[in-house]
Amino acid sequence: MKKIYHLATCDTCQKILKEVDAVKKKVELQDIKTVAITPEQLDQMKKLAGSYEALFSRRALKFRSMGLHEKTLQEADYRQLILEEYTFLKRPVAIVGNEIFVGNTKAVTEALKKAL
Repeated sequence: MKKIYHLATCDTCQKILKEVDAVKKKVELQDIKTVAITPEQLDQMKKLAGSYEALFSRRALKFRSMGLHEKTLQEADYRQLILEEYTFLKRPVAIVGNEIFVGNTKAVTEALKKAL
């Protein structure tokens, strides 16, 4: 399985998709804004990443506006928030076989290129 969860309106995601040649390498793409992440997909990501917190983006604008920065969140909270609001998923998230690549750092992008 080669799949990347991304946001089509995110310039950084688009840059990474182009950089790793996702389309040419026939990677399945899912725009999380138009096709919501299912609980099963999120649970699979968690299994590979180790926790829902590892998949959670604290950089999302709603993180502060919802006052979440002042709360102590548990794994169940992270899961629920990601399922309710796509912007809470740290992106892009790529799954290649049994490996997961989360986020947009240079190191993650380079590792993803090698895996594809």
